[in-house]
Parts: sequence; C-alpha cells; structure tokens
Amino acid sequence: MSSRVNQAVLEGDVMRVLQLGAIGWIFSAALTGATVELKPAQNQIDVSIDGNAFTTYYFSPEIAKPYLMPLRTASGDIITRGFPVGNDVSGQPQGRAFEPHQRPLYFGHGDIDGLDFWQEPIFDKYYRDHGHQAYGHMSLTAAAEVRQQSILARFTLNDPNNRVIGEETQSFMFHGDTHTRVVDCVFVLHATAGPLDIGDTKEGTFGIRLAPELSAPLDHMISSNGAEGEKAIWGKPADWVDYSGTMAGKSVGIAVFDHPKSFRHPTTWHARAYGLLAANPFGLREFTRDENKDGAWTIPEGKSVTFRYRVLIHDGPFPGARISDAYQQYAAEK
Repeated sequence: MSSRVNQAVLEGDVMRVLQLGAIGWIFSAALTGATVELKPAQNQIDVSIDGNAFTTYYFSPEIAKPYLMPLRTASGDIITRGFPVGNDVSGQPQGRAFEPHQRPLYFGHGDIDGLDFWQEPIFDKYYRDHGHQAYGHMSLTAAAEVRQQSILARFTLNDPNNRVIGEETQSFMFHGDTHTRVVDCVFVLHATAGPLDIGDTKEGTFGIRLAPELSAPLDHMISSNGAEGEKAIWGKPADWVDYSGTMAGKSVGIAVFDHPKSFRHPTTWHARAYGLLAANPFGLREFTRDENKDGAWTIPEGKSVTFRYRVLIHDGPFPGARISDAYQQYAAEK
C-alpha cells in the first residue's frame, strides 16, 4: 500500500475516533445550545464554543512545535500560563519553574531518534543542563483541515538540517456544556523514514502548563488511584490526573484522561506541583531511577503508535467521584 493511501486510511481512522469521542457529549451540548466554531487564519485556527473564545491552535513555521493557547473554562477564566507568546518570554520571571518550552497544551518528546522535540532551540540560552543534544522541529506538510468540531494536521519531524526522520498527525475535537470544556486529542507518530526510536526520558510527552493559581502552593493534584500531590503521582501509572484550585473566588480544575487504547495505558505521569501536567509513557528508567528498566520504544518503519487523551476543564466543585465517572464514560468509547 502506498504511503499516500496509508496516510488517507490513518487520517480516516483518526477522525472516526474523534467523532466517537463526541457522542457522549452531544446530549448535554444539545440541552445548553452549545456550538463549536472554528475560524482558520494565517498559521492558526481560532476555536469558540457557544459563541465564546476557548482556545487557538498555533502552527507557525517560526515555532518548533504546534500548540493550543490559552485554555479557558466555560465561564471564560484562563487556566493556562500566559507565556510564551510565540517565541517571546521577555519580562517573565526566570525561576526554577520557568521552563519556557512548556506551552499551554502541546505534544513533544525529549528523545526521538536522539533529537529533542520537548525543549526548543529558540530558548537554548535558558537551559543549564541540555548538553550537546540537538533539537528537532516540526513542519506542517499541508494546510490543517477543519471538519465540523475538529482539526486535523500533519507534520514532518525534522532534524536541524531539515532531514525528515518521521511524521506526526495531530487531531483535536472540541465540545462542552455550561460547566465544562472538552478537548479530545489524538497524536500519531509515523515511522516514514526508517525505524523511529523513542528514548527513555522524563522530558515528555503530552503536556499542559497551568496558570499560577493552579500551581504550588495553591494546587490540589489527585490521580485515579486516590494519590494526592506530586510526590505520590509523579512517575506513577494512572488512568487520569486532575489539578484543581481557585481563580477569582471560583473553583476550577483540569483533568487529563488516558484512553485504554492509548499507547502503554495506563500512562505514567510527569506531573509537577509547579504547574506541569504531562502524560509520559516512556520515562520508566528516569521515573523509577532503576537502571534495569527501560521505557524506550522503537516504531518499525512503516508502522505508527497512537496516543489518545481527553482534556476535561471543569467549572465549580467537581469531586473525584465525578471525574471518575467522566473517565469511565470516555474509557468505554472505542
């Protein structure tokens, strides 16, 4: 089968997954009259839900990786960090948790064929421990597709000399109701230029960087296992992790669900109290500090690996039992 046919089949499969993911939310959306509108512009797609701005998908060729920014609650509060804006971090405090590459919502990994797709070359001067590892970057292969409530985009994974080492498909479907906003995310890594080696590192993989109001010491982090706080959650497997806190006197929170069909479910979590909420199924050695373990994975040439996550942003009190129920609904989807 040709690579073009493979691409068409895979993208069709991805869209079917996203459409199935929306079914569980159709009833609530119908009750509230919520609608999703996607507006393409140069190097970005604006997303509104029920007439209110929700987020924007950015994919400028000047930026190493695409991302969503910001993420808002149903009542309009922004729960993600306000920088970087493009490649600009000027005027921001540069403390221990600065981490300028941590964009509001993104997918990347710190070791793909030896290249760093997590951190970014534009911010190299801020890194103290990057060593001599080269950076990778992503390039959009064609115009991002907008289909009803969803976005589909395909990128090449490039080395510093623009040699293509593989490809990545990113897909998002947006929905919500009067109290929630939901993003269903599907990321697919394709080994199109030989085997694709994904290394064991804690620096990855599906990341969300939260606003200070949801970061230590104001944060409350729980997992599906009943664990609380970074020490009990970081590097451990779980179906989901939820951050919550208070913004403008209101309870707000955000949960990330790992689908049972996602690679290496249940994923391990690179979740930090300073505001990083990341699913990382590859960092086994670094998470356990056990040299006998290895979370690396090689995708054979012509094959792919799929990662599926749901991001649930909630307004108002949202206890763990309710999050668990929402996860079970997601997990039941094919």
